[in-house]
Amino acid sequence: MNYRKHRNLQISEVGVGTYSLTGVYGNKDIEEFKRMIYRAFELGVNFFDTAEAYGDAEKILGDAIKLFRQEVCIATKVGVKGDYKPNLSREYILKACEKSLKRLQTDYIDLYQVHFSDPNTPVVETVGALEELVKAGKIRYYGVCHLSRDVVEQYCRIGKPFSVLAELSAVAREARENFLPLYKEYDLGIIAFSTTARGLLTGRFSEGQKFEAGDIRSIDPLFQRERFKSALKIGKKLSELGKRYCKTSAQVAIAWVLAQQGVTCALTGPSSIEHLEENVGGSGWQISKEDLQDLEAVYEKEDKWLRQTQKTSIKNILSKPLRDPQQAFTDLIYVIETATSLRLISEKSVLPVFYELYGLKRELNTEGIELKLKKIQTQLSELIPC
Repeated sequence: MNYRKHRNLQISEVGVGTYSLTGVYGNKDIEEFKRMIYRAFELGVNFFDTAEAYGDAEKILGDAIKLFRQEVCIATKVGVKGDYKPNLSREYILKACEKSLKRLQTDYIDLYQVHFSDPNTPVVETVGALEELVKAGKIRYYGVCHLSRDVVEQYCRIGKPFSVLAELSAVAREARENFLPLYKEYDLGIIAFSTTARGLLTGRFSEGQKFEAGDIRSIDPLFQRERFKSALKIGKKLSELGKRYCKTSAQVAIAWVLAQQGVTCALTGPSSIEHLEENVGGSGWQISKEDLQDLEAVYEKEDKWLRQTQKTSIKNILSKPLRDPQQAFTDLIYVIETATSLRLISEKSVLPVFYELYGLKRELNTEGIELKLKKIQTQLSELIPC
């Protein structure tokens, strides 16, 4: 395992996240997960990421690493719990930190991260609470995640965040444009998540892929429509490249992330020892400059095709009658993320609509859901230029 130093933390190039413990990818064997954590430590992984919002994940991680706590870095997140909207007030942060410390069975957290944006709390109040925790020795550093570039920059101007946790993979590359300038200006480490695109770049998926009930990928925009088709093509290219290096698609995907400027750690989400060991193989080698350049040419071609086809998809979804509620819900989620990515709409303006839509997730089989989804469709039609 190779390591990268950012400020005073020496972090393994490959980290392990615990998001899968929420059940978003199906049920997990907790004991197998703990064995995977032990094996990760044996292989040199020293960065483990979790969140108060991940069900029992903090407690499970705390149990798994208690014998070697001083030799690893724990990152967790604050600001959202269950289905509640984000809360980054000073009062909430201080209380939440104490609860996380107890669940993690530790007296300090290496990296405490703002999970989502809270429009009702000034950034200066949130930063003040985080700085208070640093001074008290409760946390070593603080970071941010799932925030737009302008909000991240606010945190950087007001405080001194250690890192930004950002989605970055060969099929989700916006973080390079959004956060590379901030990395340079504010010494902001980039911790990449979904580095294998939630498994899409492992070579294990194909068109027409079906997921078990409750698997979040069934509504994930990355697995829908033209985005999925494009991602599969890029995945095939990574697979071909891997054969030349005697590496798997997943290992090439992780190595590509580690080749990006500013990246401190490539976070992965294995739940089995087999997948962990494969992911760890993404560290310790490099893709040649020539092959990286060839990949950029592939990305440019795919991006051009996507921009054209995605605008057509948005127009069709917003102009045609909604049919099956589940499909309508998935399509409207796709519209919001795609329109934001294409900069047809700002994240700030569409966020209230997203919260309203996502709040309907558990109502898709109830009477009157069609009218509620139609209302969302109308709101989006008024916000997004087609």
